[in-house]
Amino acid sequence: MALTFCCLTFAVDPASLQDFCVADSNSQACKNPAWVQANDFSFSGLHNPGNTGNPFGSAITPVTVAQIPALNTLGISLVRIDYAPWGVVVPHYHPRATEIITVIEGSLEVGFVTSNPDNRLISKTLQKGDVFVFPVGLVHFQRNVGHMNAVTISGLNSQNPGVITIGNAVFGSKPDISTDILAKAFQVDKNIVQQIQGKF
Repeated sequence: MALTFCCLTFAVDPASLQDFCVADSNSQACKNPAWVQANDFSFSGLHNPGNTGNPFGSAITPVTVAQIPALNTLGISLVRIDYAPWGVVVPHYHPRATEIITVIEGSLEVGFVTSNPDNRLISKTLQKGDVFVFPVGLVHFQRNVGHMNAVTISGLNSQNPGVITIGNAVFGSKPDISTDILAKAFQVDKNIVQQIQGKF
C-alpha cells in the first residue's frame, strides 16, 4: 500500500503592495492616488495645549486616521495628552494597539495591570524625557504627580487603536448592565451600584 501526501503552500507579502491608501471619506475605498494632496498626510495643531478644565484634569488630542487620512492601512497613530496638576487619564485599554508614551514636560505616575489571575500592577514615576510601554489590551493609567502642567506624546501601533475606559464601560453602558451583576462582581450593595451608574 502506497501513501501519497500532498500539501498546499500559501505565501503572503507582509509589505504593502502600494505606496499608500489614503482614506476616502466619501467611500470605503482608497482615494485615487492622482487626487491625493499633502494635506492628506498632515495635521496641524499638536503644539496647542488641550483644555484640561474637566473633572479628570486631562485633555487628549488624537492624531489617528480620522485626522490624517493617509494613516489608513499604515498601522500607526499618536496622541498628545495634557495634564493639569494631579490630572489623570483614567484606567482604560486599547483593544487594537500597544502604546509607547514619552514625557515631554512634567512628572507622571504611569502603570498597567497584568491579566488574570495575577492582576499585578506595574507602575513607575516618569520624568521629562522618560519613555514607558503599555502592552496591547492591558488596563493602564497616567497621573500628573507634579504641581505644574505635564505633556506627553504617545505612539500607538494602529491607525485606529480604540479606547475603552473601564468606568464608562462598566457603569455607563447603554443599556445599563444589571445592578445584580455589578453588585455581585464588585461585592457591594445594589444601591451603591445605582449611585455610581447615576454618575455616568
